[in-house]
Amino acid sequence: MKRLFTALFTVVALSTLLAGCGQKGPLFLPEESQPAPAQAEPAAEPAQTE
Repeated sequence: MKRLFTALFTVVALSTLLAGCGQKGPLFLPEESQPAPAQAEPAAEPAQTE
């Protein structure tokens, strides 16, 4: 019984430590109204020669 408790405690402790890895600091949701990135103007088309 003691061996089962030790194994269970070890699994729970490792799971907790692994779940704690990640982003540090407060959780937040990204803002929904983010401006679109500025798009570069298309390059001028080369002159067509016939």
